[in-house]
Amino acid sequence: MSTESRPASGKLDAWFSISARGSSMRQEILAGLTTFLAMVYSVIVVPGMLGKAGFPPTAVFVATCLVASFGSIIMGLWANLPMAIGCAISLTAFTAFSLVLGQHISVPVALGAVFLMGLLFTLISVTGIRAWILRNLPMGVAHGTGVGIGLFLLLIAADGVGLVVKNPAPGLPVALGHFTTFPVMMTLLGLAAIIGLEKRRMPGGILMTIIAISLLGLIFDPAVSYKGLFALPSLRDASGESLLFSLDIMGAMQPVVLPSVLALVMTAVFDATGTIRAVAGQANLLDKQGQIINGGRALTSDSVSSLFAGLVGASPAAVYIESAAGTAAGGKT
Repeated sequence: MSTESRPASGKLDAWFSISARGSSMRQEILAGLTTFLAMVYSVIVVPGMLGKAGFPPTAVFVATCLVASFGSIIMGLWANLPMAIGCAISLTAFTAFSLVLGQHISVPVALGAVFLMGLLFTLISVTGIRAWILRNLPMGVAHGTGVGIGLFLLLIAADGVGLVVKNPAPGLPVALGHFTTFPVMMTLLGLAAIIGLEKRRMPGGILMTIIAISLLGLIFDPAVSYKGLFALPSLRDASGESLLFSLDIMGAMQPVVLPSVLALVMTAVFDATGTIRAVAGQANLLDKQGQIINGGRALTSDSVSSLFAGLVGASPAAVYIESAAGTAAGGKT
């Protein structure tokens, strides 16, 4: 049995260049789990955001999972890079609050805009324009993009657990929340644990902390209600209408919507390009010229995922900066 498993392991190693990149099967599995647990919050946040704009949350939940699976599989099998793709939180916020609620357009038109954005994004990627941007993007801008997205996600997380709240008084838009609430205490405990374990360079520190804090929250958080182990969500809303292929491309090509499509494209180009550069740099996946290994494939995987998102009923996709948690755990493929 062990003899039969060696060739498979050897083929897997050769296909993904695991040993060639100084990694191991165990290290890659650990890194993959770390990235997954670091970004799995998106399947809750994305439906919550789009739900406020009139999207059916249950259907968006399924669509978000499909987009993450589709994009990450392409990135892993074709580009062979340790980067996970999912519905971008920043672009989700733009779609929900600026596009749908701000301009009062329908959900099908919004999905059409997402599809057009993905189409333009893919054209930019395959024609080499985005690769040129990637080659000439200063490392300081790439690092700054990663830090900026990280701070944006930190603010979303802090708001979600109650660490910061909306400030009713004039002045600053946010104020400190109540530090004695259970979610805030668990958040601070988890953050302190991650910082301490990373300082000691403990393998799997981020993964173990996420699992431990999640279990504590599920067991002791009074706000958590048990509703069973299994559920079968679908891409249909309460009325039975499916989000699958429900996009309105012609509606998205109206002059009033096109500027928002272009804004989505420009945001996605620099957002995702900076993220890819930052994560690849952290994982030391650069060639002798300082360019990202399989960078062109990574860019195309990113943009095609947004095309898929428009078809299944989700927000635009992008490489997640949380992939850096996996590369910090040693991920190379």
